[in-house]
Amino acid sequence: MSNVHVINHPLIQHKLTYIRNKETGTKEFRELVDEVATLMAYEITRDMPLKDIEIETPLVKTKAKVLAGKKIGIVPILRAGIGMVEGILNLMPAAKVGHIGLYRDPKTLKPVEYYVKLPNDVSERNFIVVDPMLATGGSAVEAIHALKKRGAFSIKFMCLVAAPEGVTALKEAHPDVDIYIAGLDEKLDDHGYILPGLGDAGDRLFGTK
Repeated sequence: MSNVHVINHPLIQHKLTYIRNKETGTKEFRELVDEVATLMAYEITRDMPLKDIEIETPLVKTKAKVLAGKKIGIVPILRAGIGMVEGILNLMPAAKVGHIGLYRDPKTLKPVEYYVKLPNDVSERNFIVVDPMLATGGSAVEAIHALKKRGAFSIKFMCLVAAPEGVTALKEAHPDVDIYIAGLDEKLDDHGYILPGLGDAGDRLFGTK
């Protein structure tokens, strides 16, 4: 699982426990998801390239490092992915945000694209696709297909919890995409829910049932 990164940082694991807890209310759940997204963004950007520039401190001129290379695009999968965007923007406020909406066809049970809105310079950006959960992997696979067919070729995927089945499906469909996970869970149940999971992320984020 060389392109799968489980982020075991103590703060992430601590906060993820409270995200999983059914007693955690909407306000706290939303805040925790935001905080974990920020911490995960710190890890996911570890390999970003740097370049030297010359600056002047209050004392001397010196060379210092700034980010180089492509710009960042954040793409939440609607609707639950929206809950992770602000946390990433806390670290990268200049990033642009796209959106991908998918629904499940009741006959085929396959995800179908219904909304895609992306920055104009797709080929010039490093994209981070975000969704709190990677269950069967269908939505993540289709969202990344949607990006690629519009010209994106530098893509990472970030989620809070994942089932092994979803990780396998995403790796097989997009072996070039690095996957970042806070919690790799045990399995999917008969209804496609991640176990132990965290329930329905969208409902818990937005207070719906």
